[in-house]
Amino acid sequence: MNRFRNMTLILVLLLITCGALFGIRQLEYSLDRTINEEKLRFSGTVNDAPPAVVFTTMALGSFRGLLADVLWLRSEMLKSKKNYFEMVQLARWITDLQPNYSGGTAYLAWNLAYNISVTSSDWEDRWYWVNEGLKLIRDKALLYNPDDPMLYKELSWIYLHKLGNLMDDAHLYYKNQMAIQMTNILGKAMELEPLAAAPAGKAEFMRLYPENSKLWDKIRKAGFKDYEELTAAFRKPVRVALPEELGKYLTKDEMALLDAHLRAELLRERLKLDPVKMLAIDRKYGKMDWRVPESQAIYWAEVGVDKSVANGRRPDVNCVRIVTHGLQAAFRSGKLVMIDDDARTIQALPNLNLTDSAYKAFESAEGDYKDSGAGDSFYSAKINYLKDAIPLIYLNGDLKKAQEFYDRLVKMDGKYFRSMDEFVMAHFAEDVRDADVERANSIVSSLIMRALENLLRGDRQSALANERLAKFIHKEYVRKNKDVKRNQLPAYEQIKSNIFQGMLNYLRENRPEWARKLEAEAEAERAEKLMQKNFENKGDRSDVIL
Repeated sequence: MNRFRNMTLILVLLLITCGALFGIRQLEYSLDRTINEEKLRFSGTVNDAPPAVVFTTMALGSFRGLLADVLWLRSEMLKSKKNYFEMVQLARWITDLQPNYSGGTAYLAWNLAYNISVTSSDWEDRWYWVNEGLKLIRDKALLYNPDDPMLYKELSWIYLHKLGNLMDDAHLYYKNQMAIQMTNILGKAMELEPLAAAPAGKAEFMRLYPENSKLWDKIRKAGFKDYEELTAAFRKPVRVALPEELGKYLTKDEMALLDAHLRAELLRERLKLDPVKMLAIDRKYGKMDWRVPESQAIYWAEVGVDKSVANGRRPDVNCVRIVTHGLQAAFRSGKLVMIDDDARTIQALPNLNLTDSAYKAFESAEGDYKDSGAGDSFYSAKINYLKDAIPLIYLNGDLKKAQEFYDRLVKMDGKYFRSMDEFVMAHFAEDVRDADVERANSIVSSLIMRALENLLRGDRQSALANERLAKFIHKEYVRKNKDVKRNQLPAYEQIKSNIFQGMLNYLRENRPEWARKLEAEAEAERAEKLMQKNFENKGDRSDVIL
């Protein structure tokens, strides 16, 4: 009997053991699947990582995960206590301990750029936290995971939504600071061709211009003994520039070469932007203004698309979405005409260079994903782009293109109006009622720009009509949004002054005779307004001869 009981017990224990082993094996399969899907497996090496990261990952081995968990808990505790500055360092450590955990890094970056930034009332502090979020992905996570499209999507989303959108009260300050930063790096000319053509990196520069070359003889005569000293002198001013001493010894072409090379290196080092890729994007979509956040959102999303295609997959749909919506946003207000250092604001106009490429991007994405629900969403987005674009194209005077887009809209979405003019007027009324501040600003700015162009052509009546409409839209929008802080438009005269000055500066450099004509027309307009004001101040105008 005892023997039977023992055998039964052994059999039961064996069955329990087998069941436990089977359960463990199933759990292992599940964990392996999760690890592969979330890219949590670490091979033991990180390409191009700093020595501290290599030491940490090799020395701690499997204990890295345990330590990272402790740091995660510490990070959440600091967040609840609003001890944010230590969280930045913890985020960097967590990224170093789990360099391939892209999802974790994306969450930490989002936390810095969104949750923590809005706890600061000071705009400079907010800008600091948003930058920390950008740098965590751009400068760290992408160093360890250069082929992960998800990271490129997250980085481009911060540029497009946090910096480019208007949900944050400090959005104009973000745009202003970014524009100042890019202007400083790219220089006054804002041309990419010289930067893309310049030698990339110190090694390439020294290979083309070795220390015994004539160029270095001249540089040393100017007082700079080596490459590092020259680079430090170039970056020393608040506004980066070649030292004046070089102009005494170098030719104009040699100065241009040095300037382009050092600016390109600063761009690669500080913002991780490659001027060759930037120029390729310009040629693909149309010349962009790289001072606006939408352009950099498109850049990083384009890199994400390239990485996904290189890995044998079709373009990452999330990166493609940001490219298309980034092009639409850049078309709407992606061309700067004025940066105000003191007022912490900017003035933007529609970037009409992107008119056709934005439409083609939606159309291409629709075709690439026609076998999934994403294809339908891109089709709907294409229709919305047309509705958004037609009034702005119309306002900027390209009636032929506006009619072309309107005809496409009618074919895709049915005919709502008897004519394009009626469609545009209806949208004006709608925009006055419920447009966001960027669209309202684009419409008002476009009308003012058209008025100035009419002045240049001597058509003062059309100029007056455009300005009256601009004033009406501005007045109605301000009245309807007076209680919404983030939807506040600048004063009408400030917008007009910014656009006038931006246009005048451009004409002075490119068409001096037009600049003189615009100044003369503006002076005549000021005199006319002053005379009108004097008449109005008299009160009784019955004796005025018109």
